[in-house]
Amino acid sequence: MIVVVAPGQGSQTPGFLAPWLEDAAVRERVGQWSEAIGVDLAVHGTESDADTIKDTALAQPLIVAAGIITANALLADGRRALVGGVAGHSVGEFTAAAVAGILQPTDAVSLVAARGRAMADAAALEPTSMAAVLGGDADEVAQALEAHGLVPANHNGGGQTVVAGAAAAIAALAENPPAKARVIPLAVAGAFHTRYMAPAVERVAPVAAGTTAVDPTLPIWTNADGSRVDDGRQFVDLMVQQIANPVHWDSVMESFQQAGVTGIIELAPAGALVGLAKRGLRGTPTVAIKSPEDLPAAIELLSTAEVSA
Repeated sequence: MIVVVAPGQGSQTPGFLAPWLEDAAVRERVGQWSEAIGVDLAVHGTESDADTIKDTALAQPLIVAAGIITANALLADGRRALVGGVAGHSVGEFTAAAVAGILQPTDAVSLVAARGRAMADAAALEPTSMAAVLGGDADEVAQALEAHGLVPANHNGGGQTVVAGAAAAIAALAENPPAKARVIPLAVAGAFHTRYMAPAVERVAPVAAGTTAVDPTLPIWTNADGSRVDDGRQFVDLMVQQIANPVHWDSVMESFQQAGVTGIIELAPAGALVGLAKRGLRGTPTVAIKSPEDLPAAIELLSTAEVSA
């Protein structure tokens, strides 16, 4: 079984939309989404620098737009029937919801734009940030987090945990990491998936409630606990609540393993999730689609689902 996964915030890089916009149909679609949310996705995805697209209000719709574009190309010509399921990391769940048919693409981009604005506003209330902690003794890492007043925000598996809290505390942890651990500050502008995001949940919930959601037509797993969700409305509600609750990507990968996943394809802007899979699901073939040039390798991997079906 081949699964398609969508990355979260921090995966964006300057110009990452450029190769996809060479297709006229894609440019038109991105233009429609840009008009719907009042953000020029084409400009920010091709010309804006790293500091600009670090802005949560820009990064989130850009990432979801790129993921949907990639999925459309990957799953064209009947290849959607070869997909065993989908999942997304954090904001990537909005991409996954669109791929699974829970949300219409324009609704997914519009809803995530509202999420991004709400989270950016919540992050502006006080200086907070996030960092990836790789390796180290689990107990020592936990003690260091407690000492700095930080909390786990993303349980990523493969020896990686993303922590969040006050910006000064993140800096202090990076300067004095736990023994045998590396601390890597992330290109995000707030302590996402923590109590700091509670105001964003309050803003996004009514918007999500007014968005049409239908049951998925592909298996989809939630970051809340790694379980498969068959109710579209429930999945959207979980996405909203998770704005202020931790991501359990480790549990998603455990579900992949239990389901017998034989390959993982990551949608653009790809790289982070296949990296986690190489450590957490050793030996599982992966393809990261960063540009249209990566599509043939992804299609080749997807074709193996037909052989094993």
